[in-house]
Amino acid sequence: MSTFATTSIDIRHASLADLPAIEQLLTDADLPTAGVEEILRADAGDFFVAEAETLDQRERLLVGVAGLEVCCDNALLRSVAVRPEWRRHAVGRDLVRRIVSEAESRGLHALYLLTTTAEHYFPRFGFEPIERRDVAPEIAETVEFKSACPSSAVAMKKSLA
Repeated sequence: MSTFATTSIDIRHASLADLPAIEQLLTDADLPTAGVEEILRADAGDFFVAEAETLDQRERLLVGVAGLEVCCDNALLRSVAVRPEWRRHAVGRDLVRRIVSEAESRGLHALYLLTTTAEHYFPRFGFEPIERRDVAPEIAETVEFKSACPSSAVAMKKSLA
């Protein structure tokens, strides 16, 4: 039996103090950490983390993360990772919804992402595959597009209202 209650998940803005746990989540998920520290230092609120509370309420554990890298009027959805034992508890879904809501509230035009493993997951949130050459120029200049993700990664876009 897990020592964590599935009903005690809280999603909050990340802080710089979360950096080690965020980097560990990303490393464990084989996702790039390049640029994460810089985004957190510039505006930690661009990342959201999901925390679970232990049943005895003595500890909180970061179980998921998702980030928003804003580039002019668009943004890159990046660094979506969930601890394996929490992947069937809607943590990823809730994090992605929070990021989409945040992007919409900021008046951004579109969200982009790159994925090597989840191209079948993101369409449920309105993302559609696109050619990398069709990515907004400011997004194409991010570290994630230029070097952190392999050229085989699928590019996806969600237009925002």
